[in-house]
Amino acid sequence: MAMGKSNKLPQSAVIKQILKRCSSLGKRHGYDEDGLPLDVPKGHFAVYVGENRRRYIIPISFLSHPQFQCLLRLAEEEFGFDHDMGLTLPCEEVVFRSLTSMLR
Repeated sequence: MAMGKSNKLPQSAVIKQILKRCSSLGKRHGYDEDGLPLDVPKGHFAVYVGENRRRYIIPISFLSHPQFQCLLRLAEEEFGFDHDMGLTLPCEEVVFRSLTSMLR
């Protein structure tokens, strides 16, 4: 009995896709010539959280934390990563702020 390959991408490939989608939302007002947001410092990315989709700028280093990776998996299941708004995380703002305060 042969075992088939999983269609899932390696975690590093998924993270690269997430960062690419979050930082290349197009050449619009507030973006540089490479499509990167002007208000997001190098080494950070934007996420949208909560019912009102409040924007937070967080360090890329958060991607290596298991708790944050769990949020990314939930985001993929609920929203997918193929949309123009940026990375939307499915959690309440108070939960997100609590998590990020522990990761800093």
